[in-house]
Amino acid sequence: MKTGTISIHGLELPVHSINTLVIGSGTAALKAAVSLHDFGQTDILIATTKWGAGTSNNAGSDKQTYYKLSAAGDKADSPFDMAQDLCSGGCMHGDIALCEAQHSLQAFYHLVQLGVPFPHDQYGGFVGYKTDHDPRGRGTSAGPLTSHLMFEALSAEVERKGIRVLDNHPVIALLASGKGESKYVCGAIAIDTSRVHDPNFGLVLINAVNVVLGTGGPAGMYKTSVYPHSQSGSTGMALRIGAKARNLTESQFGLSSTKVRWNLSGSYQQVIPRYVSTDADGNDEREFLNDVFPDFETMSSAIFLKGYQWPFDPKKVENFGSSLIDLLVYREREIKHRRVFLDFTRNPDQKNFALDKLNDEAYAYLNNSDALADTPIKRLKKLNLPAIELYRNKGIDLTKERLEIAVCAQHNNGGLSTDIWWESNIRHLFPVGEVAGTHGVYRPGGSALNAGQVGGLRAAMYISKRYSSNPQGLKDFEQNCGRLIEEQVEQIRQMLSGSSQDSINCQSAQAEFQERMTSCGSILRDPERLFNEVPEAGWQYQNLLKNLRVTSASELPEAFVTLDSCFTHLVYLHAILYYMREGGQSRGSFLLLEKNGTEDLKILDSAWRYSLVGDDTPYGEDILELYCRDEKGILFDWIDPRPIPEENNWFETTWKEYREDRIVRKEK
Repeated sequence: MKTGTISIHGLELPVHSINTLVIGSGTAALKAAVSLHDFGQTDILIATTKWGAGTSNNAGSDKQTYYKLSAAGDKADSPFDMAQDLCSGGCMHGDIALCEAQHSLQAFYHLVQLGVPFPHDQYGGFVGYKTDHDPRGRGTSAGPLTSHLMFEALSAEVERKGIRVLDNHPVIALLASGKGESKYVCGAIAIDTSRVHDPNFGLVLINAVNVVLGTGGPAGMYKTSVYPHSQSGSTGMALRIGAKARNLTESQFGLSSTKVRWNLSGSYQQVIPRYVSTDADGNDEREFLNDVFPDFETMSSAIFLKGYQWPFDPKKVENFGSSLIDLLVYREREIKHRRVFLDFTRNPDQKNFALDKLNDEAYAYLNNSDALADTPIKRLKKLNLPAIELYRNKGIDLTKERLEIAVCAQHNNGGLSTDIWWESNIRHLFPVGEVAGTHGVYRPGGSALNAGQVGGLRAAMYISKRYSSNPQGLKDFEQNCGRLIEEQVEQIRQMLSGSSQDSINCQSAQAEFQERMTSCGSILRDPERLFNEVPEAGWQYQNLLKNLRVTSASELPEAFVTLDSCFTHLVYLHAILYYMREGGQSRGSFLLLEKNGTEDLKILDSAWRYSLVGDDTPYGEDILELYCRDEKGILFDWIDPRPIPEENNWFETTWKEYREDRIVRKEK
């Protein structure tokens, strides 16, 4: 890395020139950095808002799953089979699925080698289990903190390799040059938060050949969220420079605790806890599931299955399915404005509760796990004691107190479009991890961790082989990016220009768009509300560009996060509205209301009619892709999913191509 300075608007700005800038410090970003170093490209710089502040290091569940190709047992599996199962969720490119399958064991064993304690038997078999949307039992886990353990292992490897890190340097903008298909990323602008009060506002310029974007999902745009408070996402940075995105309609939502943001899947549901709601003060306690489910047997079955079927799914609502629970919780909180809790100290429907009334699957599971105890908390102690200790370590004692919950945004299956090397349509930009839209409508639980590791690996392979040149000189950098840098300086000066009659602060702006996104882009999507709110979202963003103000330079990073999240939520809502106008119907993790829908939830609300995506649904299998153009707004296109490639597995041919360095290439 070389460091120099350039002068912009009278400000002396430091410039770090580097081959590859990695933005973010989650497991996908760190995998890319470590892999680049392993492949010989050591001219790397990591810039991050706060080391370890993202979802990887701060999220989990009862037994956080890592999804991979089967590596134990007598049941046949293959990369092609895994690719088919990944694609079966719909709207996923087959070639990307095959890459995720082919590299899954390579990425997994790298984590094992780094010390992540995935369990194996005495013969060395890494045994698996079934997770949601998984027909094969490919899931494995290192416990509730699997991704945290991955972060620790990769973080230690970054330190061991001596990879340079700019901590407390949030990136506020990507720099790009060129037009159309020839557009490429050439760097970024960051703020050194320790120097925001300097005359140059702490701005740091990074002149890079490549940018790996690993900043996670767009967490900052939701009010009701299980994303850690420390993560906001930065999808808007890439959208603003013209990066294409896909499947932005497809997020994943599920039941989570609110005081401590944590997924309530698996064991937390399989022990059959009690669901209660109260008024705002915690009084008027009611077991609201009893109002809808016809009997204890049906209700307890749905609660148990919620452990396996954690994400909300409109296909699992009818006939008292597990996702009906999500809708009931949503109705209590968002419509009736009551608080909702899980209670592990008492059994649900106490008068009718009996272990021998559980359905065969639930009874067998608890019996085989030696967990047939007389209260949910006793069952949880036997089934998964670390799940209790996790909350106790965060200040909540499940043996004594109720756990407040909500239906929360948890993961974005869509994101920025990439090819099989995780490169965007903006050349030299590589989105990895959740910011990359590599998933389909549905995905097996834990496949996101695999996708992030494979994406980081694939990006590093391509960069090291094809994009290993030195960065441009400072004069060329200033010529190509000077105007974009000037715009950011002008934006900062405007933010610091003092309050006016129309000025807006970050907190009020965030509250507005987070409320809008949770009410319009969560599990229940109302066309009438969308028609009204999308123009409001556009107006809010334009107003923020003109009137967002900060009282101190120390607030500048939050101001840029606010702008990014507001723009991102605007684009997402446009995608949801476009999908609806094109005839899209309920699928994935959302229920789209229709006045003439084929399904009628009379047990909840006469207005809650909907239709499930079927074979005759327009664009039911097509991928909705978009990109932003200033002069034409947001442009949409329906893309046929690319099929799973039919590989030529003849060894001599592959060996020849490998020797001649023709493996790492773009398809025509």
